[in-house]
Amino acid sequence: MSRPVRLHPAWIVAAVAFVALVGAAGFRATPSVLLHPLHAEFRWPLATISAAVSVNLLLYGLTAPFAAALMDRFGIRRVVAAALTMVAAGSGLTVFMTASWQLIACWGVLVGLGTGSMALAFVATVTGRWFVHRRGLVTGVLTAGGAAGQLVFLPLLAMLVGAYGWRSAALVVAGAALLVVPLVLRLLREYPADLGLPPYGASEIVEPVRPTGGAAARALGALAQAARTRPFWLLAAGFAICGATTNGLVGTHFIPAAHDHGMPQTTAAGLLALVGLFDIVGTIASGWLTDRYDPRLLLGAYYALRGGSLLVLPGLFAATTEPSMLVFVIFYGLDWVATVPPTVALCREYFGLSGAVVFGWVFAAHQFGAAVAAIGAGLVRDELGTYTLAWHVAGALSVGAAVLSLMLLRRRGAVLMEPAPVAVAPKAWSYRD
Repeated sequence: MSRPVRLHPAWIVAAVAFVALVGAAGFRATPSVLLHPLHAEFRWPLATISAAVSVNLLLYGLTAPFAAALMDRFGIRRVVAAALTMVAAGSGLTVFMTASWQLIACWGVLVGLGTGSMALAFVATVTGRWFVHRRGLVTGVLTAGGAAGQLVFLPLLAMLVGAYGWRSAALVVAGAALLVVPLVLRLLREYPADLGLPPYGASEIVEPVRPTGGAAARALGALAQAARTRPFWLLAAGFAICGATTNGLVGTHFIPAAHDHGMPQTTAAGLLALVGLFDIVGTIASGWLTDRYDPRLLLGAYYALRGGSLLVLPGLFAATTEPSMLVFVIFYGLDWVATVPPTVALCREYFGLSGAVVFGWVFAAHQFGAAVAAIGAGLVRDELGTYTLAWHVAGALSVGAAVLSLMLLRRRGAVLMEPAPVAVAPKAWSYRD
């Protein structure tokens, strides 16, 4: 008689994925902390440093669909381990740089490619393979781990920069990424069928459809098919605005903007960390809601509320932390990446088995918007001496994203892009297989 299964391996895979996302999140937090130290040491304009952040954000998004296809071709374990190693290399090499092009090469290219391979397409791949029941909730938890992790790192990184200089923060991030690699290689599994199990919440084992062609061809083919549909462009446009108003603007420029009003950098970093803590609550709640309500309505509400909060933000900055700023931080934190679970669900609904790869392209649009906002806000600050215009434009765009999301209500139904998977009977298994 076989032993009763007390814990479905899907939860172990999800836990390892969570740790990997948090491990890679450290470098996602460093640009906003290092903007002023790098400017002070090298005298590079903020627009130049922001350009490196923009390259990072752009590659972070463009890598995602190809990484999702690579995970289908070569396995999650190999891709994630290689990505963490690349993040560590890019972060560690920054301590030797002497020119701005080296900043772009390390921050922009190496770390952009590494973190992009572990972007939200990774979350969509894990949840799509391992979960049927609780899929939205797990998507929310993993998304919260990656997004909140980078914000929770901020106080530690800010203290390291203040006490030991920016190079110490870069080395700590490199070490954190490397520490996760052995855990990924040991415990991150590919498919539940490899263990003779159905996905969590399913009754039948689903044999994976293993692609035989190149990853690039699969990623580009999924884009070519999705781009013929209206839902893809509505989702991509909305998510581009999402990226512009989170990673690109708030994630990169909130600390410098607060510093412009006399707030110490460590205090501003603490506020962003608080955003990260409330983001955990908001994103998990969004995953729970996505399992129960129409994700189109959820997206419309999230974007509209975000737009209103950004429109009032310029009047909240001060040298000290006022109650009104704390209200903004809590509210904005709850909405930070709450958009991800419903967007993932819609990609899966419209594009079936190609949903993870298509979501990778939608996420590429997210990062394109983030890259434009990161460099655009830097240019606004250099030219006008204030970020006020950037906050107001972001608020108006968020309201526009709400309208785009509600336009999805006019057309529903999946787009058939691949054959259905084959179901087989369960068999005996061991997690050590």
